[in-house]
Amino acid sequence: MQGEIVQFNCSEFKSHRATQSDIKIAMNLRSSNKILAQAAIILFFFWVIALILLTRPLLNNQQSEVSNDVLQRLSKAVSELENLKVRNQELQWILTNFSHEAQSGKINENVVERLRSTLEDKIRVPISFGGLEKKLVSGPSKEYEVKRRAIYRGVQEIWYFVQQELEKLKKKGHDQSAPELASLIQEILNSGKEHEIVLLNDLQELSSMEGHDAWRTTESRALSDLVQRRLHYLQNPVDCSKARKLVCNLNKSCGYGCQIHHAAYCFIMAYATKRTLILNSKKWRYHRGGWEKVFLPLSDTCTDPSGLDRSNWPGTNETQVIELPIVDMLSPRPPFLPLAIPRDLSERMIRLHGDPQVWWIGQFMKYLLRYQPETQKMLDQAKEKMNFKTPVVGVHVRRTDKVGTEAAFHSIDEYMLFVADFFNKLEMKEKVAVRRVYLASDDPSVLPEAKKKYPDYEFLGDVSIAKGAAVATRYTDSSLRGILVDIHMLAHSDHLVCTFSSQVCRLAYEIMQTLHPDASSKFKSLDDIYYYGGQGPHQQTAIYSHKAHRTGEISMEIGDVLGIAGNHWDGYSKGINERTKQSGLYPSFKAVDKYNIVDFPVYSEVAVAA
Repeated sequence: MQGEIVQFNCSEFKSHRATQSDIKIAMNLRSSNKILAQAAIILFFFWVIALILLTRPLLNNQQSEVSNDVLQRLSKAVSELENLKVRNQELQWILTNFSHEAQSGKINENVVERLRSTLEDKIRVPISFGGLEKKLVSGPSKEYEVKRRAIYRGVQEIWYFVQQELEKLKKKGHDQSAPELASLIQEILNSGKEHEIVLLNDLQELSSMEGHDAWRTTESRALSDLVQRRLHYLQNPVDCSKARKLVCNLNKSCGYGCQIHHAAYCFIMAYATKRTLILNSKKWRYHRGGWEKVFLPLSDTCTDPSGLDRSNWPGTNETQVIELPIVDMLSPRPPFLPLAIPRDLSERMIRLHGDPQVWWIGQFMKYLLRYQPETQKMLDQAKEKMNFKTPVVGVHVRRTDKVGTEAAFHSIDEYMLFVADFFNKLEMKEKVAVRRVYLASDDPSVLPEAKKKYPDYEFLGDVSIAKGAAVATRYTDSSLRGILVDIHMLAHSDHLVCTFSSQVCRLAYEIMQTLHPDASSKFKSLDDIYYYGGQGPHQQTAIYSHKAHRTGEISMEIGDVLGIAGNHWDGYSKGINERTKQSGLYPSFKAVDKYNIVDFPVYSEVAVAA
């Protein structure tokens, strides 16, 4: 019977050069097959006992005629045997479908639970897969996830390097009047780009085929839910009059993105000191009615900033109310400023996300930026009016007061180059009916220019929002509505192309992390790497040694700590080797982020599982 149910030959399996995932699937199937076989044997055992009991009268009365009652019992036994045969066929059908799902990489917690409940319903016997379901839903190891993302970034980095070097050669060909050489190099660039796209698509497909997407989604929700419940607990003390508080004044002299980042910095400080955040937003320059006119209150129970005693930062642990300065004036500087992450959650964060530092900041944005119903309605109407739907790339072009001071000028062509990359990559997998772009800018001329130069794209956006983003009209109700719409649409895009020197761009990227299990690769910055204003040191660790052989390069040994200043997106990053004190360029692929893991409160009052 076991052979009938489990149609799986181990010797044939071992004769093939199976991949690791095939072996895992086979092990899972063998475990489930064993359970099914045992269930069938149990049923067969019960049938034999029943048959013996039914035939006992025949043995005891061999000389007498078989009574009608015995004949009826025998008939019933035969009928039960037929039922067993049918159930056996049903079990075989269930197992076949389970096998197909496992081999296609779709096996997850729901599949296992569905199989278990179906079998229990059919054979009326409780089933345990002996830990199989736990193995299937426990997800990949942290090392596996980190390495998978490193390979993805490595493919990008090698293409940045090759592309930049070939562009240099092409320029030399033009300068030396060698058009054939320049044309040949352009062909190589085109083919090389296709190779990169296919490799990246294959890596993404491999990730989903392994059956871990369900775990990533579940873990993302669970981890985010835990942090959100901790923040709710912090912000809603039982007795506000006795609660320890941290007061933060919202009106920092800067733009919208900067002020939101200021509020998030205050919130992180409150979490780290286990104090309820009181956000003072009276006469907020973006809305005279204050924060609560746009977003939900940070607390349902505690908004009163008063207390028995009061002090400026840092105060003492016993001080009830502490007032917090802007991050630029903070002294002493605590260890838990961005880009620090909490030790008690760090393993889960690093396993789940490609940039856990941004994921952590995104969680504070998620709680802070909960819209009032009127705000949400306004955003929904704007989305419907402009026909915002996927696939769509969000592009943010920051100009006006940034250009020439904090950032360089970038033409619309530079942005659209990476927009085209996104859609070319997508079209390798599926048909794209419309190449849709949401274009946000503080320069009203950008949207008309883009529509004229790129007629094959559908551009979404509003020139009036760009006009309202100008310095002279920045602090008006219409300007606030415009910036809310821009950031909302940029964050909800499938990919983001912008400059990380812009607070708006970084804010959209942070919010994007709350909408996906891992959106750390869903961006292209034309200038800076991600950073947080007022952050602590951003460091990397050398994982390969390097001997400088070009002008401007620095050498490094495995384990050297590097203070990274930026990625040049040409295969090289710039930074300082803290061991040798040399400053210069080093190959980006030879170093990885060194996370600043810090002891935050563990909030034992909040259960890990909801």
